[in-house]
Amino acid sequence: MRAIWKGAVSFGLVSVPVKLYAATESHDVSFRQVHAKDGGRVKYQRICSLDGEEVAYADIAKGYETEDGEMVILTDDDMAELPSTSSREIAVEKFVPREQIDPLLFEKSYYLEPEGQGAKPYALLRQALKDADRMAVVTVALRQRTTIAVLRVRETEAGEVIVLQTMMWPDEVRVPDFKVEVDDAKPSEVKMAHMLVETLAGDFDASEFEDDYAGAVEALVKSKIEGGEIKRTETSTKTSGEVVDLLAALQKSVAAAKNARGEDADSESGSTPAAKKSAAKKTSTKKAPAKKAAAKKSAAKKSTTKKAAAKKAS
Repeated sequence: MRAIWKGAVSFGLVSVPVKLYAATESHDVSFRQVHAKDGGRVKYQRICSLDGEEVAYADIAKGYETEDGEMVILTDDDMAELPSTSSREIAVEKFVPREQIDPLLFEKSYYLEPEGQGAKPYALLRQALKDADRMAVVTVALRQRTTIAVLRVRETEAGEVIVLQTMMWPDEVRVPDFKVEVDDAKPSEVKMAHMLVETLAGDFDASEFEDDYAGAVEALVKSKIEGGEIKRTETSTKTSGEVVDLLAALQKSVAAAKNARGEDADSESGSTPAAKKSAAKKTSTKKAPAKKAAAKKSAAKKSTTKKAAAKKAS
C-alpha cells in the first residue's frame, strides 16, 4: 500500500507520528459507453449551454448556483481566499462511548501506521481505546479541508491497527420524510419473530458472502471473448402480493430454517391449529432476489451461500 498522508495524532501531551493508508478499494464493475455499431468509445465535448460553442479547459471556471438559479463565477483568487488548512495534526477532541456514534455518519476509512519513534505511543493509544471501549473523536485536515473523524481499533490478519474513519457533517444526514405506521403485532406474531431471529442467529463472517454480480459479468465477458455460448443465470420472480398472514409466514420461515439445519421443523414451532389452517390456504410465493447485505433472510439463499463458500474454500 502507498501512504497518502503523513502527520501525527496528538492526545494530551502525547504525539504519535503516523502514515495514512486507504483502508478500502472499490471492486465495482464499470462499463464504457460505446457505439453499438463498431464498439468505438463515445466522447463528450464541453459545450456551453448558451452559445453552443466548445469550451477549452483553460476557459472553465467554478460556478456556484444560487437557489433562484443565478450563477456566481468564482475565480482562482476567490478560491484561494476560502478557509483551508494544511495542518498535519490529527487532534483528539474527546473519547466517547462507541454506541454514541451512529454508523450512518461514517464516510471513508483509513489505516494508521506508526512512523519512526511512534510505535510505543501508538501502542499506548491503541490499548487505551480498547480498554475503555471508546472511540476518539478527532479533527483532521484532508485535501485542504478540515473534517471530523473517529479513531477506533480494528482486528486484522496483520494484527490490531488503529483506523481513522472520516464522518459526515450533521447537516449532511437526511431525515426521512415518511413514517411507518402499522397496527400493533399480536403476541403470537412477536413470539414467532423472536424464534425466527434465534433460529437464524450466528456470527458475521464476511468471507461467507460473494459478489455474484461481478463474477457473472466476468464470466459473461470471458464467454464472449472465447466465442462460447452465453448462459443466463437463474433468476427468481418478485412476490406478486403482500403476505397477509404474518404469523403463518413467520412459522414457515422458522420451519424452513430448521429443516436447513437438519432439525425437527415441528419442535417448538409455536404453531396453532388456526395458524396451520390459515397457512394451508395460502399459496406459496417465490422470494425476491436477496441482496448481499440480506443474504441470510431465507433458507434457500442460506443454502446457496453455503455452497458458494464451500466452492470458494476448495
